Amino acid sequence: MAAPASRRSAKGQPPTPYALVSTPAASSKRAPEPASFIRSERVRLLVTRPPPDGERTAGALRARGHHVLIAPMLRMEALPWELADQAYSGVIMTSANAARVIAGDPHLAKLKGLPTFTVGRHTAEAARAAGFKELHCAEGDRRDLALLLERRIDARAGPLLYLAGEDRAGDVEVKPLVTAVVYRMAKLQRLPVAVEAGLAQGQIDGVLHFSRRSAQAYLECAQRADVLSRALAPLQFCLSCQVAEPLASAQAAGIKIAARPDEPALIELVDNHQPKEPDDERA
Repeated sequence: MAAPASRRSAKGQPPTPYALVSTPAASSKRAPEPASFIRSERVRLLVTRPPPDGERTAGALRARGHHVLIAPMLRMEALPWELADQAYSGVIMTSANAARVIAGDPHLAKLKGLPTFTVGRHTAEAARAAGFKELHCAEGDRRDLALLLERRIDARAGPLLYLAGEDRAGDVEVKPLVTAVVYRMAKLQRLPVAVEAGLAQGQIDGVLHFSRRSAQAYLECAQRADVLSRALAPLQFCLSCQVAEPLASAQAAGIKIAARPDEPALIELVDNHQPKEPDDERA
């Protein structure tokens, strides 16, 4: 990725706009020009995360002075499932949505006392809120979770129960394992009218993406609204490289990846790209 353009300008002249980091085009086809952050106290952002997390993310960004629109690209739907009668040695969750679904499930009473392993702190907090008592958090990604399980679980013990989503980035690499699909994230078909208008008029400076599936849904909705090129112009803030893949394939003008796959790191990434006053304008 190219480095941001310099902000230094000649005295008395308007400063050069903030340049976004561009992703190299995957072909000779011309990529859209990246949008520039406006020079004001408020950066215009779009959060594509489903509720209730999307509202929390938007609130954190607004507290930092940003103007935020919310356009959830996915909707959680609980699925019917059966709990096989086995002596499980623990429970695995890689999404807070699994914990939210199981919180109202009749099987919860049988599971909440088991050691519970989560990929990140956000999922661990949701699991605790659902009633799970013994929590072990990998504080990272699936590879970190696999290492945690390797250290904590006796391979001779009973199987682990993985409470999973229907569409997921991958499975947990541990055996023995029983996977129960307890929810799915359904794609929404349209962007909110205000978001379509904001993209069409170039009024959105950055878009926050928390999953590959929601990023793909964002592109599909933009295509239906005939604003795809405009939707690719803002800087795309992504939770991970995997999340960014659909946007890179679509030749998004600018992509930035969080240092860690969690909400605080993504918000920090946004904060680090706020415009700053040049030296010759400070008085």
